[in-house]
Amino acid sequence: MVDLVTEIDLVIREVTSVLGNQLDSKQYQIIDLGVPHQPRNLPANMMSVYTFWYGTVCLKIGKAGPNSNARFLSQHYNPGSARSTLAASILNDNRSKELGITNDTVGVWIKTNCRRIDILLNADLGIFTLELIEAVLHFKYEPIFEGFASQR
Repeated sequence: MVDLVTEIDLVIREVTSVLGNQLDSKQYQIIDLGVPHQPRNLPANMMSVYTFWYGTVCLKIGKAGPNSNARFLSQHYNPGSARSTLAASILNDNRSKELGITNDTVGVWIKTNCRRIDILLNADLGIFTLELIEAVLHFKYEPIFEGFASQR
C-alpha cells in the first residue's frame, strides 16, 4: 500500500510533468499534520492546497492563496465562519448526529479525528498552479464534501 503523502507527491510531479511544467521539489512541500492535528499559520509567500481525511475517506480538499491565512488556519473548524466549511458540511450530514457532533464540538472533533495533509506551494507559482493541484486531487480522491451531491 502506497503512503498517501508519497502518492500525492507522485500525482503532483506526474501531472505537472505531463503538462510540460514539472514542479521541482524545492517549489512545494507536503506536510502531514496527522491525527490528531493542530493547524498552523500559512507561511509568508506561500499558498496551499489542503486535504482532510477521516480514515481512508477524503472529506474535503480546498485551497488558500497567499493572503488567505484565515481560510487555511481556522475557517474549516468553525461552521459559521465562511460560506463553505468542513465543519458546516459535517453538521449537515446525518452521520454527525450518530457521532454526537454538535455545533459546539465539531471543530474539536475535526482536529481530534481527522488527518490533515497540506501542500504548501511557493506563491510565485501562481493561481493556475494552485487550482491545477486542487482540481487533480479532487479528481483523484473525490472528497465527499465537495460540490453538491447532485453534481457528483
